[in-house]
Amino acid sequence: MADPTILTIVLNYKTAQMTLKAAEAARVAMEDLPGEIIIVDNDSQDGSFETMEARVRENGWDRTRVIQSGRNGGYGAGNNVGIRAGLSDGSKPDYVYILNSDAFPKPDAIGVLYDHLNTTPDTGFAGSFIEGEDEIQHTTTFRFPSIWSEFEGSIHFGPVSKLLKSYRVPVELIETTPVDWLAGASVMMRQDVLDEIGLFDETFFLYFEETDLCRRAQKAGHRVMFVAESVVTHLGSVSTGMKEWKRVPDYWFNSRWHYFTKNHGRAYAACATILHLIGGSLHLLRGKLTGKDNARAPHFLRTLARHDAGAFFTFQRNRHLQPSPQIGE
Repeated sequence: MADPTILTIVLNYKTAQMTLKAAEAARVAMEDLPGEIIIVDNDSQDGSFETMEARVRENGWDRTRVIQSGRNGGYGAGNNVGIRAGLSDGSKPDYVYILNSDAFPKPDAIGVLYDHLNTTPDTGFAGSFIEGEDEIQHTTTFRFPSIWSEFEGSIHFGPVSKLLKSYRVPVELIETTPVDWLAGASVMMRQDVLDEIGLFDETFFLYFEETDLCRRAQKAGHRVMFVAESVVTHLGSVSTGMKEWKRVPDYWFNSRWHYFTKNHGRAYAACATILHLIGGSLHLLRGKLTGKDNARAPHFLRTLARHDAGAFFTFQRNRHLQPSPQIGE
């Protein structure tokens, strides 16, 4: 019986040189593993596709190809393009490995995930230990968001965080263990699990798409594992520019609202927002009373309230405008 195959997908958006560096690290890590690498240019329109295609050709990189997405539908949509493309012979791989364009696996990192999936059939997704260039661990293991995590995460108050510690979204881990969900910088997934639960939900442009996918996998009975022995260096937020955000972009609010409404319903989403606003307001009030700078993204709470109120009431209004079903329909 042939060894399981891997399709490594590296999604590029206007970071051609860094993407090539990530792909090169993946090539080293896949040297003794069966499979291929596919670089997806997510409609950069800056010459990225031509640059990457020329480099792959000039360097004679076998088992590596570059394709275009045709549109920038976001992180999930771009990775879906690669997943749907499959292997170069038209077949599906056994495993799909998602690698961020600013993430660089150690030589054995992909093999460790591969071996883990080979030996633990109840694991659907396996993700790596992510560290920065300074070798300090990044937090990439999480619990699913809830109304109480919204309150805990916005109030930033020790006694509340202690009381609600079992709801706190970030989980600091150093040993291999099951988790709710993993950041998508370095995750290997079973193709048959994706066939069962579906690919990334393309309603999410960016953020919460990994959370949603891991939730669907777990609901279908597949474990999501953090595999500490697989180490990947990650720069973080290079394509999104998150570190330089002056205001949180609309797509973050859209993704958050979609996650809560899709998985818990609109009433739950509204309660999550209300608790976030209460916690955030108390956090700002405490800062004023203590004279401490509790600054966050400018106008964040105001934008959150306006966005989610608009989404909620627009839905309610549209629902009432729907024509009544006719007898016999």
